[in-house]
Amino acid sequence: MSRYVGRENLRKRLEPLEGGPGRSLYRDGLARFELPDATLTVRPPFPLAHEAEYAVVHVEPLLAALAEDRLVGALLVRLGGYAVGVFDGETLVASKVGRRYVHGRHRAGGSSAGRFRRRRDEQAKALVEEAAATAVRVLDPYRDRLDALALGGDRFAVRQALAARRELASLETIALPRFFAVPEPRQRVLERLAYELYASEVTE
Repeated sequence: MSRYVGRENLRKRLEPLEGGPGRSLYRDGLARFELPDATLTVRPPFPLAHEAEYAVVHVEPLLAALAEDRLVGALLVRLGGYAVGVFDGETLVASKVGRRYVHGRHRAGGSSAGRFRRRRDEQAKALVEEAAATAVRVLDPYRDRLDALALGGDRFAVRQALAARRELASLETIALPRFFAVPEPRQRVLERLAYELYASEVTE
């Protein structure tokens, strides 16, 4: 069973295990702890550079990596809105949120459905282009210092936004593996992302 655990909660859980009986394996960006009664695998949000094997439970390399603050950009897009931000650690240091109305799907058929669909496509395209332009403005001052880019919202809309501006292509190469499922992008949703950025996937 896998779940995401915030770094402070994970620290509280793992810290007491340091030096205890078991085995620890750091490899391929993961940490695996074989405890007397369970096996715990932790995939940190940012891949671990540390690689080693220990004949005891040794959590300190993982906890040290989790405690490190990063400079992370964020791009959240859904049809109806977008949010762009930059986090220094868990502090949101730059942000811009926007909304643009996009019609829902039309259930009826006929020529009116075709017109409705074209109108909806135009609205969606305008939103994606606005989100992309905003992402460039917000992220560009930090471009050379960003450690990672967090993506979330609707996968198709995010892919379209990244493709809309060539300035975003290089940032896509530092995208985090985790895609963040978020509701309608708002300022408060963006602010809550700070916690999720440092949550690790824990499998027991």
